[in-house]
Amino acid sequence: MNTHKNVLFLCTGNSARSIMAEAILNRDGAGRFRAYSAGSHPKGDVHPYALELLERLNFQTGDLRSKSWSEFADPGAPVMDFVFTVCDQAAAESCPVWPGQPMTAHWGVPDPAAAEGTEAEKRFAFADTFRMLNSRISIFLNLPMASLDQLSLQRQLDRIGKTDTSEPA
Repeated sequence: MNTHKNVLFLCTGNSARSIMAEAILNRDGAGRFRAYSAGSHPKGDVHPYALELLERLNFQTGDLRSKSWSEFADPGAPVMDFVFTVCDQAAAESCPVWPGQPMTAHWGVPDPAAAEGTEAEKRFAFADTFRMLNSRISIFLNLPMASLDQLSLQRQLDRIGKTDTSEPA
């Protein structure tokens, strides 16, 4: 019997946002959650700025890879308890839809891989996206899940996705 909940972070390319979310939740939610990430149209490689940032922050990156969400529909794949999309609907990105019965929510954040400008500006975009995801995952980890019914939990998950993380703390 699993003592942890499985969480899948989905985005389009699975090269930055969902990868960072997977790393954050696996470290901060260790023992309680097991995070995965995937994309509807995976790039095939993790963005080097995402890896660099995670490694600089002492995250384990050896198992991170860009992959299709179809891996999680195969027989024997982990059953998901939660599925969060992290693509940015404000930028008119198409977010994948996950079938089945997991709790779902949209936690859209800008795609740092699409950032333009100097190297410093691009790296800042990755750090800013990391900050936004870290903030939302921290709120998620602090939910009193054992005392929330399904409807209340769904409301809380939706509320997290609407959390204003646009300004650095």
